[in-house]
Amino acid sequence: MTHQSTQSVGNGLQLDVQLDFTDWTLNKKPIRASLVKGAAVVRKEARRIVSRRAVSLAGEFPGMQTGALKRAIGIVGKGSKGGWVKVGVRSIPNSVFYPAFLFYGSPKTNLAKRGNFMEQALDHRRDEVRNMIRASFQQAIEAR
Repeated sequence: MTHQSTQSVGNGLQLDVQLDFTDWTLNKKPIRASLVKGAAVVRKEARRIVSRRAVSLAGEFPGMQTGALKRAIGIVGKGSKGGWVKVGVRSIPNSVFYPAFLFYGSPKTNLAKRGNFMEQALDHRRDEVRNMIRASFQQAIEAR
């Protein structure tokens, strides 16, 4: 068994950490699973935000008319080794990339920019997702 002690002093705060360990491994499976679950939580919140059936004004979140934008919100990409998951708006078939027009606006079509619903969804669920991933890291570290 190895004993390691670290001491740090800064800004009037003293931190003393002592660890007893032999060897450890990192099981990435629970981490990947929690990233996908966290992405699902953010996706669900983003879909909830854009599901209001109303005409949106400048600066508001987009309202739903056909539901194509709502259905296009999902997991856009994953890291090859499971280190990250990206939630966003996938391309809508037979359409230009509509979310870009919503985010930036378009002077040609007289469309003012709308609120960023993806950012708001993450802000609403940030603590829940962070706690989920933190718990998975605690499960993933295994002492040998």
